[in-house]
Amino acid sequence: MTQRVRTAVFPVAGLGTRFLPATKSMPKEMLPLVDRPLIQYAIDEAREAGIEDFIFVTARGKSALEDYFDAAPTLERTLKAAGKADLLAEVERATMPSGAIAYIRQQEALGLGHAVWCARRLVGAQPFAVILPDDVIAGGGRGCLAQMVEAYEARGQGGCMVAAVDVAPEQVSSYGILDVARDDGRVVEARGMVEKPKPADAPSRVAVIGRYILAPSVMETLEARKRGAGGEIQLTDAIAEQVDAPGGVLGFRFEGTRYDCGSKAGYLQATVAFALARPDLGPGFARYLRSVEADLAAE
Repeated sequence: MTQRVRTAVFPVAGLGTRFLPATKSMPKEMLPLVDRPLIQYAIDEAREAGIEDFIFVTARGKSALEDYFDAAPTLERTLKAAGKADLLAEVERATMPSGAIAYIRQQEALGLGHAVWCARRLVGAQPFAVILPDDVIAGGGRGCLAQMVEAYEARGQGGCMVAAVDVAPEQVSSYGILDVARDDGRVVEARGMVEKPKPADAPSRVAVIGRYILAPSVMETLEARKRGAGGEIQLTDAIAEQVDAPGGVLGFRFEGTRYDCGSKAGYLQATVAFALARPDLGPGFARYLRSVEADLAAE
């Protein structure tokens, strides 16, 4: 019987160079989508999926992440005294219970695989999730990770499961790509994975994005610290070595829209989409966008 997925690792040690100079003094995970930082969306998705233990793999300069999830008694008292119950509820929602989040330092930027490996002692011998906050997923009714956990636990065979999307041929070199053995439309059985292949060498167009459920054996593979694409320790390579292990490697096509908030274009697209979805902002913002479109058409 497959163990339940109750632990999630959040690799948040990156420098956020694509958003400099803003990220010179703040973690990129604290960039806001409307009024919540990217990391809040990741945490909310994990909580919906039943995650109970949260492991942040951080680096120097990331203390704002710790402060964000800490209690803020002075702010809470001020909001309560002012009768701002809605804002108080939002602040309290962003506060995590004592001991719920563990913070581990990644002292060298050696790749995503290395960042995940840093959490090995806290993960232990259980399946665990990995969430990349850069990938924000909206819609679908239920969160992406909740969908994956349900499918993973219902299957009851262990192994690894990765969130998958179909990308255009010219985009495959930006992703880990599944070598597909079987595809039923929702679940893809993989016989291998390739990190950022050239379009001509890509085994498929089924790309892996930032949601994973991994068997503890992945940590054993990462222990070897093998270097892959870009000279880094690639998580994709470690997952690929699990294809012949019990449970194998599955890709899961989730319901919802994924926004790559690690890129400026994706971040702007997400900002527009999330603003339009807000009842308090959507109607007025939509009118503004229509006026901008009309002005552009008139030029």
